[in-house]
Amino acid sequence: MRPSGRELNEMRSVSIETGVTKHAEGSCMIKMGDTHVLCTATIEDRVPPFIKGSGLGWVTAEYGMLPRSTTSRMRREAAAGKQGGRTVEIQRLIGRSLRAGVDRVALGERQITVDCDVIQADGGTRCASITGGWVALRLAVNKLMKAGDVISDPLVSPVVAVSCGIYAGQPVLDLDYPEDSEAGVDGNFIMLGNKQMIEVQMSAEGSTYSRDQMNLLIDLAEKGVDELAVAQLAATA
Repeated sequence: MRPSGRELNEMRSVSIETGVTKHAEGSCMIKMGDTHVLCTATIEDRVPPFIKGSGLGWVTAEYGMLPRSTTSRMRREAAAGKQGGRTVEIQRLIGRSLRAGVDRVALGERQITVDCDVIQADGGTRCASITGGWVALRLAVNKLMKAGDVISDPLVSPVVAVSCGIYAGQPVLDLDYPEDSEAGVDGNFIMLGNKQMIEVQMSAEGSTYSRDQMNLLIDLAEKGVDELAVAQLAATA
């Protein structure tokens, strides 16, 4: 039995509220159970120097956790004077995941920055950030298209992420914190909406896993991706 009482293949409740900030070109609040992430997308008519003049667009991301997003207060990274290694790793993951679903030629020479701020954490913050980040990106691109600034849609597919793992010897979908902290195997699966894989992060944490178990986790992840893609498209319809 999972601590939440969910079935092994059952997602947490998911909601995506759009238009939650006044100024950002695209924004949403994604809630996956008790993990809540504010995602905003900002359009800028510039690109990083390494692609300037190429005609290609760029999508990048930043990620952060509020001091009381967890059970005890964490110090702001700005106060520490630098980002932690976990933060840097996650925001790079978000950026490269979102770029996998973008036609950068169609986007044109502009940059969209997706900011993901964790308001409340209960496991799966990077997956929620990617899934919600795509919604914010979609809304921002919609504005570009409505204004006629891009001719063809640069978003080729939704980008979705979900966690799976082996908890108490059983493969489970969408781990919350009690499961994540005790899981023998933990994995994050990032895919396009058609379930083409972008990135898989799997690690044994106190237990090894077999090829068959990995296949079971991929099957669970595909189920989660299907459900989350439906929620993304409903939110941006």
